[in-house]
Amino acid sequence: EFTRECLSIDTARRLTSDRWSARFPSPVSLHPERDLTSPGRRPGMMAAMSSDLDEFSALVLARRTSLLVDPEREVPVDLVERLCELAIWAPNHKRTWPWRFTLVTGDARARLGEAFAQDQIAAGRAADHPKVTKTRGKYLRAPAVLVVGSAADPSPDLHVENRDTVAAAVEHILLGATAAGLASFWSSPAALQNPAAQAFCGFEEDTDIVAVIYLGWPTGDVPVPERPGTGLRHIT
Repeated sequence: EFTRECLSIDTARRLTSDRWSARFPSPVSLHPERDLTSPGRRPGMMAAMSSDLDEFSALVLARRTSLLVDPEREVPVDLVERLCELAIWAPNHKRTWPWRFTLVTGDARARLGEAFAQDQIAAGRAADHPKVTKTRGKYLRAPAVLVVGSAADPSPDLHVENRDTVAAAVEHILLGATAAGLASFWSSPAALQNPAAQAFCGFEEDTDIVAVIYLGWPTGDVPVPERPGTGLRHIT
């Protein structure tokens, strides 16, 4: 079940290892005069760090946004719980712990769709609008749907920072899913305000729904997207 994703990670590793090594030589090759076994240094520490970064780079480059999943094959609840445990290690200013998680499976997926449909209607969209109709059944496309919310804060600054934290937490989930061999798809609600969906998920009032993540076992691969350069500015 993990073969396809592992192959893609291996491919990413092969594509990036030489390029990374060329751009960022190890400290040993740059500074052969340094004694990396001196107090405070562990033998082989720098080599291990380089290897760890290569492994992480391969994982990041292997992640894809994909809905090519088997809708009938269940995703274990304990696996999703583990992904959420990774999520809560995202950086969090002021330690507000704003993330909220609700896993939706089985028949509840259709009820989640209905809740989001009602929120669209409340926002002014016609009940027979194609997007409303699509929303009612869209979450049946994956066996597991993880709704991730960001708790409200009376401080406008902390409210924004909470969303930033939860967005970082979502990336942890997506990377963890990739490592576990799962396909994932980060979507967001069509309406800005979602009281019906909040209530369905058991979230506190005014919780922002940051992500609705489809999770499932992949049935195919998606094309590798082109990415622009970083545009990094270096100011000294």
